[in-house]
Amino acid sequence: MQKEKSEKQFNKDTRKKLLEEKVISIGRVTKVTKGGRHFRFSATVVVGNRKGLVGIGTGKANEVPQAIAKASMMANKNVTKVALMDGRTIPHEATGKVGRACVLIKPATKGTGVIAGGAARSILELAGVKDVISKSLGSNTKINVAKATLEALKSERTPLKIATLRGKKVEEL
Repeated sequence: MQKEKSEKQFNKDTRKKLLEEKVISIGRVTKVTKGGRHFRFSATVVVGNRKGLVGIGTGKANEVPQAIAKASMMANKNVTKVALMDGRTIPHEATGKVGRACVLIKPATKGTGVIAGGAARSILELAGVKDVISKSLGSNTKINVAKATLEALKSERTPLKIATLRGKKVEEL
């Protein structure tokens, strides 16, 4: 029993060390009470290993470092696998929508680089996408753009996934 707990803890620690983290946004939230203003901070963090794993998390606390730590913990819990073609680009064009933010991502030829701005760029770089074209449509709220980018990456399907859904072999496609 104790050995299983230590192995689980070891796996969590090694996973945290393998994932890079990047702070997308830090916001100050003010609550006005009878006694005056009460300030808190919210943070949004992206984690990824640049090889197909990426996650987003948000956290709130009375101090900025605590908010970033909470956001990092949430991001580590929400890590998902992203489909990459040749380890550098995405399989096909996709869009992701969260709130009024809409993000369009397109595969690009080798050497193009990551053509994206702000939060979308952070997500794509930490996911390991090296060649991609991105366009943010609608709202440009950092948190929603980041979530929409992640949703677009999650919706990607590789030829292997499509073949298994159709009950065929990859060569038959």
